[in-house]
Amino acid sequence: MSRSELTAPSRSNAPPAVDRGRVEALWVKRVRRGPMDPVEAVLLEKGLGIRGNADRGGWRQVTVIEAEMMEALEERFGESLDPAMRRANVMVRGVRLAGCRGKVLHLGGCRIEMRGETVPCERMDETLPGLRDALKGGWAGGAFGRVAVDGEVRLGDPAWLEDA
Repeated sequence: MSRSELTAPSRSNAPPAVDRGRVEALWVKRVRRGPMDPVEAVLLEKGLGIRGNADRGGWRQVTVIEAEMMEALEERFGESLDPAMRRANVMVRGVRLAGCRGKVLHLGGCRIEMRGETVPCERMDETLPGLRDALKGGWAGGAFGRVAVDGEVRLGDPAWLEDA
């Protein structure tokens, strides 16, 4: 059997389990510039974003970061970092976000149309001096998108990218 046959998506459009990542953390921001509340599940609403989140509708409905990027930042700064300080809604493990513009991110049964790279703002340096510069380039600040297929996303749900 060839490598391409081993990694071809199944009939459900889901890649084999070895090619999937997972949802590692979820956060909801109740008010603008407010705290990021960790949750075990979120409801995604098509064209709106996360139910109960302060930032709904618009261009950036859901923001996503990589667990591996957070680990690289911890190594760089030499200290343990709370991923909530990155102010994203979803943290995935095993999904490389770099260059994901135009792709579809599957989170469980939900789908996010990925629109671009999240550019770090000045709030990052309020949390940790030098963090904004550390997140510049290479999609280190994560990515954002629009909800295309709604539903519930839970911690541990499978996550993967596919071409639109």
